[in-house]
Amino acid sequence: MRAFEYASAMTKEQAVGLLGASWDDAMVLAGGTDLISLMKDDVVHPKRLVNIKEIKDLRGIRSRSDKMLAIGASTTLQELVDDAQAAGYRALIQAAESIGSQQIRAMATVGGNLCQRPRCWYYRAGYGLLATNNGESLVPTGDNRYHAILGNDGPAYFVSPSSLAAALIAYGAKLAVFGPKDAREVAAEQFYVIPKAEGDREHDLKPNEIVTHILLPAAAGVRSATYKVHQKDGLDWPLATASVALKMNGDKVSAARIVLGHVAPIPWRSPEAEAALVGKTISEATAQAAGDAAVSKAKALSGNGYKIQLARVAVKRAILDAARGGAK
Repeated sequence: MRAFEYASAMTKEQAVGLLGASWDDAMVLAGGTDLISLMKDDVVHPKRLVNIKEIKDLRGIRSRSDKMLAIGASTTLQELVDDAQAAGYRALIQAAESIGSQQIRAMATVGGNLCQRPRCWYYRAGYGLLATNNGESLVPTGDNRYHAILGNDGPAYFVSPSSLAAALIAYGAKLAVFGPKDAREVAAEQFYVIPKAEGDREHDLKPNEIVTHILLPAAAGVRSATYKVHQKDGLDWPLATASVALKMNGDKVSAARIVLGHVAPIPWRSPEAEAALVGKTISEATAQAAGDAAVSKAKALSGNGYKIQLARVAVKRAILDAARGGAK
């Protein structure tokens, strides 16, 4: 690991003042469960780490007067799982409960999970976010077992690693972002972007900005669920996930938001699957049709065709779970 400066901010204003104009100048340290590994492997080498764990405003979960639930970005995953106010967001809690181990959830933060870097082994081996060598992508002809099946026209083939992002997008959440000039809110769905060139980021975040809160609209009357497919149960990254949020009119779906995770460079919302549900009664057949629609545009690489079936099943099972027990 290379030498670096360490600074601990007490306010969000101090934090952004300690950050720099480029990602190499400084990086935010919260739980550190991903950043420290990246630094040890020399994938990133910031000159300064800015600790934000002492900023009290970034911790905790509280209801706002506008009925939005505000989750501080430095809130740990275990604090999220244990919070009574967050319990109504079933798909989000299901997503959080399955992350890592209890020890990891006690350290990792909500904001860190949303902003973590891809787990692509080419990126982690130092070939860059777009995994190139001599100007050519290594992924299409290389080992791509865990890479994207959607949004994979290139040059990005990695999968978005956040386990919480798909659920937040399903609920229509927003992220509060603070920078040296102003504060802004960005829809969680728009926060993730597919990079087009090396040096681009996969998040709508400038080097001198931080995520301060996650803002969730009221979930009353929403049936929701998250379903994950893992290769093994313990301490494993998902192969495919689906988060579903449904609004019902009687026994029929009046509105649906269906978001796939770990199958594309961004959390992948599926309007095709949503359209397959609206106006329908939930059944095995309609859930299966939505699963089929969700992967109708999927394209397998040489070694990851199996993920198409996993994603199809994840969508179907998330829908059925939401219909059976997802009302809050």
